[in-house]
Amino acid sequence: MKFAYTRLVSDDVPRLAAFYEKLLATPSVGNDDYVEFRPGGAILALVSRKACEFMHGGNWVAGANRSAILEFQVDDVDRERDRIDALVTHWLQQPKDMPWGNRSMLFRDPDGNTINFFRPFAANS
Repeated sequence: MKFAYTRLVSDDVPRLAAFYEKLLATPSVGNDDYVEFRPGGAILALVSRKACEFMHGGNWVAGANRSAILEFQVDDVDRERDRIDALVTHWLQQPKDMPWGNRSMLFRDPDGNTINFFRPFAANS
Protein backbone atom coordinates (compact mmCIF):
# COMPACT_ATOMS: atom_id res chain seq x y z
CA MET A 1 0.00 0.00 0.00
CA LYS A 2 1.19 3.51 -0.79
CA PHE A 3 -0.22 6.73 0.68
CA ALA A 4 -0.92 8.79 -2.44
CA TYR A 5 -2.58 12.07 -1.54
CA THR A 6 -4.83 14.16 0.65
CA ARG A 7 -7.97 15.73 -0.81
CA LEU A 8 -9.57 18.72 0.91
CA VAL A 9 -13.19 19.64 0.19
CA SER A 10 -13.80 23.37 -0.24
CA ASP A 11 -16.66 25.71 -1.10
CA ASP A 12 -14.14 27.97 -2.88
CA VAL A 13 -11.46 25.98 -4.69
CA PRO A 14 -9.99 28.99 -6.57
CA ARG A 15 -9.49 30.96 -3.32
CA LEU A 16 -7.93 27.99 -1.53
CA ALA A 17 -5.80 27.14 -4.58
CA ALA A 18 -4.44 30.70 -4.65
CA PHE A 19 -3.48 30.37 -0.97
CA TYR A 20 -1.66 27.06 -1.49
CA GLU A 21 0.09 28.31 -4.63
CA LYS A 22 1.68 31.06 -2.53
CA LEU A 23 2.21 28.87 0.54
CA LEU A 24 3.86 26.00 -1.35
CA ALA A 25 5.47 28.20 -4.03
CA THR A 26 4.21 25.78 -6.66
CA PRO A 27 1.49 26.06 -9.30
CA SER A 28 -1.77 24.15 -9.14
CA VAL A 29 -3.06 22.04 -12.01
CA GLY A 30 -6.80 21.76 -12.54
CA ASN A 31 -9.92 23.91 -12.67
CA ASP A 32 -12.47 25.60 -10.41
CA ASP A 33 -13.75 22.22 -9.12
CA TYR A 34 -10.51 20.27 -8.70
CA VAL A 35 -6.81 21.13 -8.46
CA GLU A 36 -3.66 19.28 -7.47
CA PHE A 37 -0.35 20.35 -6.01
CA ARG A 38 2.80 18.22 -6.13
CA PRO A 39 5.15 19.89 -3.64
CA GLY A 40 7.72 17.10 -3.58
CA GLY A 41 5.94 14.19 -1.91
CA ALA A 42 2.33 13.11 -1.69
CA ILE A 43 -0.21 15.08 -3.72
CA LEU A 44 -2.41 17.73 -2.11
CA ALA A 45 -5.74 17.98 -3.96
CA LEU A 46 -8.56 20.49 -3.52
CA VAL A 47 -12.06 19.59 -4.68
CA SER A 48 -15.30 21.53 -4.59
CA ARG A 49 -18.13 20.34 -2.38
CA LYS A 50 -20.37 20.42 -5.46
CA ALA A 51 -18.02 18.09 -7.37
CA CYS A 52 -17.76 15.67 -4.41
CA GLU A 53 -21.52 15.45 -4.13
CA PHE A 54 -21.84 14.89 -7.89
CA MET A 55 -19.08 12.23 -8.03
CA HIS A 56 -19.62 10.42 -4.75
CA GLY A 57 -23.09 11.35 -3.53
CA GLY A 58 -23.78 12.20 0.06
CA ASN A 59 -23.43 15.48 1.88
CA TRP A 60 -19.88 16.88 2.08
CA VAL A 61 -19.12 19.62 4.59
CA ALA A 62 -16.39 21.97 3.40
CA GLY A 63 -14.15 23.69 5.93
CA ALA A 64 -15.19 21.39 8.80
CA ASN A 65 -11.81 19.72 9.45
CA ARG A 66 -10.58 20.26 12.99
CA SER A 67 -8.82 16.95 13.58
CA ALA A 68 -6.18 16.48 10.86
CA ILE A 69 -2.93 18.40 10.39
CA LEU A 70 -1.19 18.80 7.03
CA GLU A 71 2.53 18.37 7.75
CA PHE A 72 5.21 19.96 5.56
CA GLN A 73 8.91 19.56 6.28
CA VAL A 74 10.75 22.77 5.39
CA ASP A 75 14.40 23.83 5.36
CA ASP A 76 14.01 26.70 7.86
CA VAL A 77 10.86 27.23 9.93
CA ASP A 78 11.74 30.79 10.95
CA ARG A 79 12.52 31.85 7.39
CA GLU A 80 9.18 30.35 6.26
CA ARG A 81 7.42 32.25 9.06
CA ASP A 82 8.77 35.51 7.66
CA ARG A 83 7.92 34.52 4.07
CA ILE A 84 4.26 33.67 4.76
CA ASP A 85 3.50 36.33 7.38
CA ALA A 86 1.22 38.36 5.09
CA LEU A 87 -0.49 35.23 3.74
CA VAL A 88 -1.55 33.60 7.01
CA THR A 89 -4.28 35.22 9.09
CA HIS A 90 -4.81 32.54 11.76
CA TRP A 91 -1.70 31.45 13.65
CA LEU A 92 -2.01 28.57 16.15
CA GLN A 93 1.63 28.33 17.21
CA GLN A 94 4.58 30.56 16.47
CA PRO A 95 7.88 28.81 15.68
CA LYS A 96 9.15 26.90 18.68
CA ASP A 97 11.25 23.89 19.59
CA MET A 98 9.19 20.82 20.40
CA PRO A 99 10.26 18.18 22.97
CA TRP A 100 10.40 15.41 20.31
CA GLY A 101 13.09 17.19 18.30
CA ASN A 102 11.33 19.41 15.77
CA ARG A 103 11.14 23.16 15.35
CA SER A 104 7.54 23.75 14.38
CA MET A 105 4.82 26.32 13.68
CA LEU A 106 1.10 25.77 13.11
CA PHE A 107 -1.51 27.86 11.33
CA ARG A 108 -4.80 27.51 9.47
CA ASP A 109 -5.55 27.86 5.77
CA PRO A 110 -8.55 30.01 4.67
CA ASP A 111 -10.91 27.01 5.12
CA GLY A 112 -9.63 26.34 8.64
CA ASN A 113 -7.46 23.29 7.87
CA THR A 114 -4.44 23.10 10.18
CA ILE A 115 -0.96 23.19 8.66
CA ASN A 116 2.35 22.46 10.38
CA PHE A 117 5.69 23.58 8.96
CA PHE A 118 8.44 21.73 10.78
CA ARG A 119 12.15 20.87 10.67
CA PRO A 120 13.92 18.22 12.77
CA PHE A 121 16.71 19.69 14.94
CA ALA A 122 19.28 17.25 13.56
CA ALA A 123 18.59 18.57 10.06
CA ASN A 124 19.59 22.07 11.18
CA SER A 125 23.13 21.11 12.22
